[in-house]
Amino acid sequence: MADLDTPRSAFPVTRMRRMRRDDFSRRMMRENTLTPDDLIYPVFVLDGSGEREPVESMPGVERLSIDLLVEEAREVHRLGIPVMALFPVTPTAAKSLDAREAYNPDGIAQRAVRALKDAVPELGIMTDVALDPFTTHGQDGLIDEEGYVMNEPTVEVLVRQAVSHAEAGVDIVAPSDMMDGRIGAVRTALEAGGHIHTRIMAYSAKYASSYYGPFRDALGTAGNLGKGNKYTYQMDPANSNEAIHEVALDLDEGADMVMVKPGMPYLDIVRRVKDQFGAPTFVYQVSGEYAMLKAASMNGWLDEKAVVLEAMVSMKRAGADGILTYFSKDIARWLAE
Repeated sequence: MADLDTPRSAFPVTRMRRMRRDDFSRRMMRENTLTPDDLIYPVFVLDGSGEREPVESMPGVERLSIDLLVEEAREVHRLGIPVMALFPVTPTAAKSLDAREAYNPDGIAQRAVRALKDAVPELGIMTDVALDPFTTHGQDGLIDEEGYVMNEPTVEVLVRQAVSHAEAGVDIVAPSDMMDGRIGAVRTALEAGGHIHTRIMAYSAKYASSYYGPFRDALGTAGNLGKGNKYTYQMDPANSNEAIHEVALDLDEGADMVMVKPGMPYLDIVRRVKDQFGAPTFVYQVSGEYAMLKAASMNGWLDEKAVVLEAMVSMKRAGADGILTYFSKDIARWLAE
């Protein structure tokens, strides 16, 4: 087969538009195809029963209590989406400096995992492993007297959190905290506990992005973080080589899959990661990306279905094996039309 450097016949012998003329021929040469198998649906779970709270900065997204989340899971499974990712909304009274609620066996995430695996065992369940929902200051780890997030003490709590999720029956733990060495520590603890089938999706290249605002509103951490930032552990948006180093370390430490976050502003990173490692590579279309597309569509400035599907295909084209997106259910329905 000729490579891309092979000389081509000149116009009019070669007319590139021939293959674009009809739908059938466009489909024949389509290089990337989107299916529901490519989707992971992130959801926010809160305490109580029959509770449903809209997220103001993310139209169409709701926080759901576990009983309603079970019904949501049944629909997600029916639509062919393989995985649902849980993010717990922690009551203020349960937050602390040591984030001990993170590994409470009866915490919201742990109870949600048990309920979901009991109701829809075929649906993959993924849990966030990070401490920001559980700290009074909104940082992803334990802090010292100067407010600096301490690495090793944080990793110790993250390990306890990940093991508690595995004990609840979760399929995938997803450390999103960006502490050094946490993947190796989590993998060692899972193996020691007999959780040899628990997969790790490492948020390996998580950038200190300004696109996370609506997510923090949904999770209830924005007020805790205040004017603080996460620059000392999340990656500098200006860096690319550093992401490759981070991914390499996480794969060496035992990650089964790696994540790039956010999505569209960082597709160059997705491509580099996929080309360099060939490992299962995922991307997160984050809350700010969702909110922008949703707002523009609601105002009639963009065609929601068209731009969302285009965004998804761009992520597949960049090399992503799967995409976390709040549009997952809509996309699955559109693909079925």
